[in-house]
Formats: sequence, C-alpha cells, structure tokens
Amino acid sequence: MELLGDGSPIYLLQKAPGSIAGPATYETRRYERHWTPVHLDFTVADLDEGVRRAVAAGATLEVRAVAHAWGRIAELADPFGHGFCLIEFSATGYDAIAAD
Repeated sequence: MELLGDGSPIYLLQKAPGSIAGPATYETRRYERHWTPVHLDFTVADLDEGVRRAVAAGATLEVRAVAHAWGRIAELADPFGHGFCLIEFSATGYDAIAAD
C-alpha cells in the first residue's frame, strides 16, 4: 500500500512472521530488533549522500547499499538501535516492488 501526503509517500508492506526475509538469504522474519512489525524505510534521491548524512547524525550502517531492479537499499540503525532503511528508487521504482 502506498500512502501519499505532505509531500512524502509512505509505503506499507505486509511481511508475515516466518516469511523469507529476502532473495539473498534463507533467514526468516522474526520481528525482533531490526525487523519490528513497524519498520521505517525512507526514500532518498541520492542513497550514498543519505547514508553519509545519517551516519554523520549518529546512525550506524549495518548493511551497505544493495542494488535491485527497483533501486538500491541500505540498512541502518539509529543511535538507540532501531533499524531503518534508506531507499533510492530506480526509474521503475515502487511498481517493481508491487509486481513481486
């Protein structure tokens, strides 16, 4: 689901506990620590700059940028350990995710 408002889209993706976390792993979603049921992904125009700014503000880079058909994503944690992702969409963007 995509919510549009106040100039920033919000994407709500339902990922059931126990489902495969991603195509590069056999790990399943546990909804502990980084994979809480409420997980924030922020879209940015320039992922490398977004990561640089987040780290400068105190975030920790946990997984460097990974490329997908829909764009690039990096996994970070705030200074309190809450996980979040920064996403830079490709031209196909969210439509490529929704098609999966």
